[in-house]
Amino acid sequence: MLNISDNNQVYITKGKYKTVDNLVNRPHYKILNKLIIVLSIVGLIALFLPWTQNISGSGSVTTLKPDQRPQTIHSAIAGRIEKWYVQEGDFVQKGDTILFISETKDDYFDPNLIANTKQQVDAKKMAVDSYSGKVGALETQMGSLEREKNLKLEQAQNKIRQSELKVKSDSMDLEAVKTQLRIAETQFKRAQQLNGEGLKPLTDVEEKRLKLQASEAKIITQENKLLAAKNDLINSKVEINRLMAEYAEKISKADSDKFTALSNKYDTEAQVSKLENQYVNYSIRNGMYYIKAPQTGYVNRALLAGLGETIKEGTPIVSIMPSGYDIAVETYVNPMDLPLISKGEKVRVWFDGWPTIVFSGWPGMSYGTFGGRVVAIENFISPNGKYRILIAPDNDEQKWPEQLSIGAGAQTIALLDTVPVWYEIWRTLNGFPPNYYKSINGSENTKDKK
Repeated sequence: MLNISDNNQVYITKGKYKTVDNLVNRPHYKILNKLIIVLSIVGLIALFLPWTQNISGSGSVTTLKPDQRPQTIHSAIAGRIEKWYVQEGDFVQKGDTILFISETKDDYFDPNLIANTKQQVDAKKMAVDSYSGKVGALETQMGSLEREKNLKLEQAQNKIRQSELKVKSDSMDLEAVKTQLRIAETQFKRAQQLNGEGLKPLTDVEEKRLKLQASEAKIITQENKLLAAKNDLINSKVEINRLMAEYAEKISKADSDKFTALSNKYDTEAQVSKLENQYVNYSIRNGMYYIKAPQTGYVNRALLAGLGETIKEGTPIVSIMPSGYDIAVETYVNPMDLPLISKGEKVRVWFDGWPTIVFSGWPGMSYGTFGGRVVAIENFISPNGKYRILIAPDNDEQKWPEQLSIGAGAQTIALLDTVPVWYEIWRTLNGFPPNYYKSINGSENTKDKK
């Protein structure tokens, strides 16, 4: 400040004023000065006292296993509430009936729906058996046709062989007749010559003429027989082709009928499977009208009330708390502290409503806290911006109170490294994370992030 005024500064010196001397010499000022000095020394010493670094968190009491936590029973099908069998606070065993609902969909109104579906299944099964019998009969028919075809073919082959032999025989007969004709011509000519020379009578010539004419007639007859035999041979060969075509048609028709029956059989089997599926579904749905307790526990709260109320699929009905459970604590820690916590680490826990005196830096002086161990660490951040940690009781320490109820508030402290108080104050003012040291071979301490 600039001294630009005319005011003269006056300094008060000791001994100049009696009142000032009396104030300075008061005895309680000496005591206060000594007290300040002592407190300063104690505070300075306290700065070098050991302080246990820790990570604090808050949460609530829960159960260790998911199936031991309070659960809500839902309706698997749509229906209408007809009757309640329990009330809030009742103890129910697994399988006890909680509620009965009736059907609301017109597809399931028939009271004999299951029996009718069973009859349809049985009828379709009999149809499958009928088609199986038809397939067997057609296979038998095809076998019979195949055997008959083979016999007919064998018969036709024999007939062809007979025709071939008859043609051969007629050919030989024709040659014999031709030979006879030549002999008859020779004899006729010789008889004419001898008759002309007067050695043979005319009657011999006429007789030889008759024999010649008879031989000529036999040749024509024998040629006709040979041609007829050849025609029979051709007809026999044609008969084989006709038999092959006829039985091929009959066997193909039986084979086609067989595949048609098989197709109908497979189609009916598919219908049987579909009907059996419907039958099972109807039977299961019929059992869903009675909503039962999935496990033993207490009925906490009825989420629906009254009779005649219509509900949809998946509608929550009642909340059940299992009677037997393993207690645990779920707590939430800041993201900065998450790398400092590992599975199996020891944690101190105290509960709301339980007498507790807590010194976070000196856990040995705390009262009313209980030991726990980290059993699970959630790796995805929760909606509250923190990470969830699950803590189970430590079997090596005092048991947790039996009076604890699910959902009660809980506070936790995870103990870390021990440092001087002044270091902890300095760390807190600078916003640094707590120390975490990992021992290597039990001799060297190195600062290492997990």
